[in-house]
Parts: sequence; C-alpha cells; structure tokens
Amino acid sequence: MVAHSRRASPADRDSEILRDVIHTFISSGEPVSSRAVAKLERHGLSSASIRNVMADLEDQGFLAQPYKSAGRVPTASGYHFYIDSLMPSKSISEPNRRLIEGELQSVLSDVEKLMEVVTHLLTQLSNQIGLVVTPPVGETVLKAINFIKLSGRRALCVMVSVGGLVENRVIETLHEMSREELVRISNYLTENCSGLTLRQIRDKLLGLMAQERAELDEVLADAVDLAQQALGADDGPGLLVEGTEVVLGQPELSDIPRVRRLIETFTDKADLVRMLNQLIGGEGVRVIIGEDSDLTSDLDFSLVATTYGSKEHALGSLGIFGPSRMDYQKVVPLVSYLGATLGQALQASTDDETEE
Repeated sequence: MVAHSRRASPADRDSEILRDVIHTFISSGEPVSSRAVAKLERHGLSSASIRNVMADLEDQGFLAQPYKSAGRVPTASGYHFYIDSLMPSKSISEPNRRLIEGELQSVLSDVEKLMEVVTHLLTQLSNQIGLVVTPPVGETVLKAINFIKLSGRRALCVMVSVGGLVENRVIETLHEMSREELVRISNYLTENCSGLTLRQIRDKLLGLMAQERAELDEVLADAVDLAQQALGADDGPGLLVEGTEVVLGQPELSDIPRVRRLIETFTDKADLVRMLNQLIGGEGVRVIIGEDSDLTSDLDFSLVATTYGSKEHALGSLGIFGPSRMDYQKVVPLVSYLGATLGQALQASTDDETEE
C-alpha cells in the first residue's frame, strides 16, 4: 500500500463505527450522520453516543465534517486505515474472473488489442476510469528477434521481450533476402543482443555502423541494416485511458470547475505518465488517495494501481482512477488480479510466439 502518515489506531468499537461510516458514505455519496449509523443497530449505542465517537474520529483525523451541522465523511487517513486494517479480504467474483480470462484469451495473439481489452475491463468492472501505461520501447529488454520472409523485399520482424511483450513490425530490406539469410540474421541478433534494452542495442549497432563498411562481413552488415529498421524510434511509454464519461455521472463531478480539472489532467499524457511512474513501483497494489499526491489532491480522487510484467522486469502499470468514494473492496482485488493476469497473458503470448 502507499506510504502515508501513521495515526494512532482507534479503539475496536470506534473502528467498527468508522467502517460503517465509510460503507454508508461509499454507498450514498452523502455525509453520514450519527443517526444513520445508529439505524444500523450494530453497536448498541444511542445516536448521541455515536455522535461523540464520530467527533473523536474527526479529532484523530479519520473523519471530517464538510460544513457545520453536516454529517461526516472519511478523510484520506480514514480510507487508508480502513483499507489496511478494516476492509474484508476479498477476491474478485467468479463471474468476473471468467469474464476476464475469456476476454484476454480471445486477444492473446495481439498485444495492442490485449492492452485495450484490459483498459476496457478496468472501467467496465469498476465504473471508474481505467488506465494502462504501456512499456517505453527503448527500455524493452530483448529476449529474441525473428525475421520472417514475406513477398519481395518485405519481411516481418517479431520482437519478443524478456517480460513477455511481443511486437510485430513489417520492414523492407535493402535487397531481396532468402529465408535462410533471414534466419542467420535472426540468430546472430538474438545471440549477441539478448538481454539488452532496445536503446542499448541501437547504441551498439550505431557503433558498428561507424566502422568502415568493408570491415563488416555480409551477414553482420545486413543484420545492422535490418535491426536499424526494426527497432525504430525511441518512443516513450504510452497511456491508454477509458471511462472518463463514466465518472462524469457521479455526484463528485457535478460542478463545472472539477470537470474542467479532470479534462486538463488528461491533456498532457506524457506528464500524466511521468506522475504515474513516480507513484507506482514495487510489488503489490498501491492506493493513493486525495492529499497523498498532486495527481489526486486537486480532484479529491483516488488511484489504485499496480505494475505488470514479470518479477524480474515490470513492463508497465495499470490502475483505476476516480473519486475517493470508490468501492475499495471491489477495486483493490480487481486491480491486483488484472495486473497478475496481464503479466501471465503476455508470457503466454511469448510462449506461443516462440513455439511458432
């Protein structure tokens, strides 16, 4: 979970009341009164006694009162304590599990479609904004590269990364090459460049090209030419976003200034990716709420996110972004499962490509 300032834990009874306030607020979207909690008839306390407990929780920083005479709403600290200590441990439902596995299985052979489907599932199953940060091409670590002859001087380049990403690209060779020549070049590049990032490979090839052409044997010269085309430009990480229109229907987005700020958040995707990369790292699910970061504080939103890939190489990250009043019981396990499942799907895609 995200690091945040620790506060003293409330007593057991107070914790139960905090949990009920949070559940009620997530459900209703309205500040929660002591009377609403008393009506749950779970604590054996009068409305006045519950009001005193809620005042204590406010003093401890777990609840806040938006305006005088209103009920209370959870603070970022209240949500964090709930997630860390009070939220029941849940897995995603079996129907959702089957839906995810079926949707991903249908697009295993197309990584671009796979990323799009994951983004859609994040939104579909949470009713929030789904985000997927795709890997920066230059930081992709090569596992294998294969050139497959097409017609004439055209060839299909299949690049497989250590983390499981497969990229297909059609290139045109300087002269027509046989299948055997392409196999030799594939083997040469895989043997000499496996384990390097694409940026490191480009630098290595530029060094080779700086040599006199006569010094390069024919296979190496062709390998340099093909790899230069195949590796392409050094693109940064991409960002897929879906579901902005979904959150616009929530009460938190009822005022125009907040809607404008939300739209502005997605205007500069490169800056958004930079902020996401700063916030997300390591294993497990990170939960960033409201005042935890510049990304979430201005909107009073939350970001629930994780990385995907393999244990050795994280390829990117994915998450759910929306008003802090989100159903964390549902969202946290959903993000965790989709992160793990996307990593497995990418590995399966790599295995299928290798077998071919």
